[in-house]
Amino acid sequence: MKVFGIYMLAINFITWIAYGVDKYKAKHNHWRIPERTLIGMAALGGFIGAFVGMQTFRHKTKHLKFVIGIPVIAVLWILATIIIYNIYIK
Repeated sequence: MKVFGIYMLAINFITWIAYGVDKYKAKHNHWRIPERTLIGMAALGGFIGAFVGMQTFRHKTKHLKFVIGIPVIAVLWILATIIIYNIYIK
């Protein structure tokens, strides 16, 4: 359980940083982080970092695939966590 918590903290922090870096690069016309990568990081557990990054940096907030996709990923993660907890840990 401790490893899972450390993983979730790390992936969310890294995802938040990635959103900030991509916003910076967008403003300065540099190479961008692909949207697939940003969504993939959320799917790997960084959905909180993605959501907070979207709000903090005002980034990707007009793209439906992010506005709808990130909350859907969050709900799926929460459901999966509840199911796994009830089957294997409880």
